[in-house]
Amino acid sequence: MSLSAPVTPTSKASHDRHYLWWLIMCLCGVDYFSTLGYQPSIAFDGAGTLSPIATILLVLVTLLGALPVYRYVAGETPDGVGSVGMIERLFRGWTGKIAVLVLIGFAATDFVITKTLSAADAAAHLMSNPLFTGNAPGWMQGQLGIAAFLLVLLGSMFLKGYDEVVGVATVLVTIYLGLTLIIILSGLTYFVNHPDLLSQWMNAILEGQYELAHPPVEGKGFWVILAIACIIFPKLALGMSGFETGVLHIHLVRGTALNPSDATARIANTRKLLLTASLIMSFFLIGSALITGTNTLIPAEELRLRTDAAGDVQKDVHGNDLKGKAVDRALAYLAHGESPHVLCPFFGPLFGTLYDISTILILWFAGASAMAGLLNMVPRYLPQYGMAPQWVSAYRPLVIAFTVINLIVTWCFQASVSAQGGAYATGVLVLMTSACVGSWVQIYRTVPESSVEGRRRMVRLLFFGLVAIVFFYTTIANMCERPDGVVIASIFILSVMIISLASRIIRSNESRGKGFRFIDGAAQMLWTDIVLDGTFRVLVPHRPSHHSLADKERFIRNKHRLPATVSLIFLEVHADDASNFYNSPLISIAQENGRFVIVAYDCVSVAHTISQIALEMSCRGDPLDIIFGWSKGNPIMLALSFVLFGQGDIPNHVEDLIEAATKDKPSRPTVIVG
Repeated sequence: MSLSAPVTPTSKASHDRHYLWWLIMCLCGVDYFSTLGYQPSIAFDGAGTLSPIATILLVLVTLLGALPVYRYVAGETPDGVGSVGMIERLFRGWTGKIAVLVLIGFAATDFVITKTLSAADAAAHLMSNPLFTGNAPGWMQGQLGIAAFLLVLLGSMFLKGYDEVVGVATVLVTIYLGLTLIIILSGLTYFVNHPDLLSQWMNAILEGQYELAHPPVEGKGFWVILAIACIIFPKLALGMSGFETGVLHIHLVRGTALNPSDATARIANTRKLLLTASLIMSFFLIGSALITGTNTLIPAEELRLRTDAAGDVQKDVHGNDLKGKAVDRALAYLAHGESPHVLCPFFGPLFGTLYDISTILILWFAGASAMAGLLNMVPRYLPQYGMAPQWVSAYRPLVIAFTVINLIVTWCFQASVSAQGGAYATGVLVLMTSACVGSWVQIYRTVPESSVEGRRRMVRLLFFGLVAIVFFYTTIANMCERPDGVVIASIFILSVMIISLASRIIRSNESRGKGFRFIDGAAQMLWTDIVLDGTFRVLVPHRPSHHSLADKERFIRNKHRLPATVSLIFLEVHADDASNFYNSPLISIAQENGRFVIVAYDCVSVAHTISQIALEMSCRGDPLDIIFGWSKGNPIMLALSFVLFGQGDIPNHVEDLIEAATKDKPSRPTVIVG
């Protein structure tokens, strides 16, 4: 697989290679599994010593909610469009387009924050490594500078292009998970050999010692613990970030050895990918929460920012926040042997540095995965909506634009991992909620073929409805707790909306023709033999609901003094989904009482259809005359109707389109209004 150029729907089928599902799991895993670099620290920041309990709830939601939903999404989107593409297919018109634009805004939040947060955490690991801090130049002593450098390096790599991503991802994931497994198993083994530590933790939380500044529920005991965990587990939502990436890569999964493109086998293998990845991540999430979030192997103060007596965060000589040694790098803290307990004899600077290197590489590569997601998503949707400037189709300007956005976001958040967590979780949760809603609507619209299928459909509707409610709660709870995530997502959504709608308005007078389709062979024969042979030189757009063909012809001949020897051909245009941009009308040709009528269906714009047909008819003979009646109405409303609904002020727009498409004035069709 190459990430050196964006993938478009047209190129995807012909250029994609197929890989074993577990290799693609590793490709998705550079995003999914790399969250272990910062998830334990964020979990403790949000849930205190209840983070293991909250993590167990998160895992249950993952396995019982997210996994079934995305298994269904995989079955419905074997072309790899994910939940955004599913929503696009379910909702037509401007409602669907606006929904897609909003989801693209949230997806952009997800992908951009993946890059900036991963770079920030990689910088945190680098700054905490003793071999680096003693030898790094001054400009790389701050987390902001290091994160910015990593992001520029990422953008530079994409400008150059690179290949064999799957193989590199597999190596990185294998090494990182292997080293992380050693740390977690060492910690769990230490708990087995020292059960008093877990007893100490259990007694503390049962007594209400949660290491939370403001618990949402006061009191102590099992039910209070459960209530608090249910309220705060949405703060840990970063641990569910890999599902959307998994279904976006389904087109890369190999079906069978004999038929790699077998859709049924690819869906089955993608479901294996999702199940295996979620089970692996569930183990690592629970294991890491136990060894980092119980105030035993890592003291609670090492997972917090250093504050003074007034509660203000202290600063170092470079102006950076003073942090506990485990902040943003809880597992690396254990790998360096900084725990007050000896978990493993070879934990120390050497093993810790090895773990830092693997963590930094996978976090940096997670940014590459996110950049590829953006480069694939934006060209997939916005150009076909007519909602992207022309330069979006150019690869390098898009890379530069995203790199600049990454640097701006990093500067706004000062490369803080915890500050970006809310925005990241917001993007992840909204995409997962959209997958739930899309799945429920798809199931609801499915017509059962038997009573058994009807009962299964009802069970699915109830189950997916319940899962959707859980994700709605999780999303809203996260937004209320971390409104900064909503703010940054809103900025992305607003930016996408403004750029998209402005581009659509600017490009509304572009030629959008993508050829013609014909309702049958007879229509195509009449089109070639009669319409295009030069017999008809007068084209009359006709609305059948206003006048009969006979009345229309009589009026036109009298008004414009056309003798019977001048043959007229009528055109009926039936607008379909005007929110689409490119026009490929479905042509039928009828004959009524000796009059020929071209009927164009599935048109996105009346003016574009008329100009497209007129230009085609003028290719083989003298210029065509197009006779219109007067357009009445408010000019502003007519212009708005043209942009949004493909109608309004049609004669003027037809003339503009023909003039733009035909440089040779003598051969240009003539627009006559009267």
